[in-house]
Amino acid sequence: MSGDRAVRAVLFDVDGTLYHAGALRRRVMLALLRLPLSGPRRARRTIHYLRCYRHALEQVRYRTPDAAGVVTQHLLLAAELAGAPPEAVRVEVEEWMLRRPLRYLRRCRRAGLVEFLDMLRHNGIPAGVFSDYPVADKLDALGILDRAALCLSAGDPEINAFKPDPRGFLHACDRWGLQPAQVLYVGDRPELDAVGATAAGMPCAIIGNAAPAAAGGPSYIPVSGFAELARVLERLSGAEV
Repeated sequence: MSGDRAVRAVLFDVDGTLYHAGALRRRVMLALLRLPLSGPRRARRTIHYLRCYRHALEQVRYRTPDAAGVVTQHLLLAAELAGAPPEAVRVEVEEWMLRRPLRYLRRCRRAGLVEFLDMLRHNGIPAGVFSDYPVADKLDALGILDRAALCLSAGDPEINAFKPDPRGFLHACDRWGLQPAQVLYVGDRPELDAVGATAAGMPCAIIGNAAPAAAGGPSYIPVSGFAELARVLERLSGAEV
């Protein structure tokens, strides 16, 4: 592979990519199911707010960001869908989507993640993350914060765009001083991660059980896990890893 197109850095999604999202959701749901013990009304309200917050993201990610910023835009739409004050929704989201899951993350971490990151470090290949949500606390809970040279999220002022908008992908390239073709993006959702990476001009690997890329759709390489990803990286980087 020519030097100007060889992969020189790896940028990761977080949720569903670095850990098994289904396993985490099950643990959080079990905790949510205990809420009726302290009041069934509170449990229903919390679940309703979280559902509206998730639905709001899938709508707002395709809208043009406004002056308030995408994080505020997302919260206001979620509150509108929930029929509740934004502050009430924010409190439940911070507890159940940002804080509470942290205690379960280490147990849901994908096999081979730490070894893969250590391999990158050994070979002088920087690793970073770009996610729709804040990343530092999650990386710390996963035990890998010290391995991330770059931590970016959609709400950062320099980005202000949810995936699949390419701005976050391109900002990572700018921070590293690399061309998009030199940065491999690793995600778990082709419709967001592969679309955004393709729009930015970056190669993309989709981890998990993704089907091969369809003709006419975004380009990506499906991988089953980090062992297979290491083999893909060796081919794309032109270096023995």
